[in-house]
Amino acid sequence: MTTESRFPCLRLGCLAILAFILSACSSAVDGPGGRISKVNYYHLMPNYAPRSLNPAVLFEQQHHLHGAVTKSEIMDRFGHYYTVFWKADDRTGPLTVRFEYQQAQSGLTKRVQEQIVENIRRNNISKFQVTGPEYLKSGRVIAWRVSVLRGKEELVSQQSALWN
Repeated sequence: MTTESRFPCLRLGCLAILAFILSACSSAVDGPGGRISKVNYYHLMPNYAPRSLNPAVLFEQQHHLHGAVTKSEIMDRFGHYYTVFWKADDRTGPLTVRFEYQQAQSGLTKRVQEQIVENIRRNNISKFQVTGPEYLKSGRVIAWRVSVLRGKEELVSQQSALWN
């Protein structure tokens, strides 16, 4: 019996930790017109329950599954969740927060989600998710980039290690 067949949870756990390390760039990035202080990342995986005594670890999964009752609703919650903490030096006018990403089974196709922020505060939070049918069809997010834009001018951006 191989180690892989005896410890499938260990292998899955190691993959989850590796994915977290590679894609959770949480160091602050300054740009010409703003700052991204942190990008929090969470991957809610099918058939995986975190084994931890730490209530914070268990809460994260419960938080994302809250309200999902049927199997279909639970399946739609699986995927990647990103929370971007950012600031803009000039808080006038609308800004666009753009999240670009590539998925494992979509080849070199880059997908984009955008949020227009009208009420810009001193500290801002933008949330993005790749879940549901998109996640189930195209797989996990393997690379991402987040940018804060004023019109076509990029104020600040941050990307994962695998982004090209």
